[in-house]
Amino acid sequence: METVMEDEEYNWSEVKLHSLIPVVPEPELDRETGERRRGRDIVIAIDHGPNSKHAFDWAVTHLCRLADTLHLVHAVSSLKNEIVYEATQGLIEKLAVEAFSVAMVKTVARIVEGDAGKVICKEAERLKPSAVVMGTRGRGIIQSVLQGSVAEYCLHNCKIAPVIIVPGKEAGEVSVI
Repeated sequence: METVMEDEEYNWSEVKLHSLIPVVPEPELDRETGERRRGRDIVIAIDHGPNSKHAFDWAVTHLCRLADTLHLVHAVSSLKNEIVYEATQGLIEKLAVEAFSVAMVKTVARIVEGDAGKVICKEAERLKPSAVVMGTRGRGIIQSVLQGSVAEYCLHNCKIAPVIIVPGKEAGEVSVI
């Protein structure tokens, strides 16, 4: 595995979310402190697979609370591939609407060019989130060692925030959403 160089540049594209999500003023929580009112930043690594969706569902249901901000990060090999970009933008818009309807959280999304593990760690360093959530493909230990694992890479190299790896549905848990 390669280490992430600190001065290494990477390309990204901010995803503009449409007016599907209503604009809601910041919540006023009288009994809470200013830190709680500001909310937490939570990074969720997404792709087009079912285990990624399961991890998203888990995070929205069990981790998110009012005033949090979800940062959806999707790694692509090239930002110039319009088919992948449009499919990813559609997925992100759908997830943003779902996050708002389930947990009333704000969603910010970024499509980042590069190796998935490296860009997820880079985004975590940039945002300094409370947690980084990602799914797993459910490979065995030998297959993960031979083929590599994004979750393993992030678990060992993302030192800025705890990495929560949500096992896939085949591990016994059924998605509730």
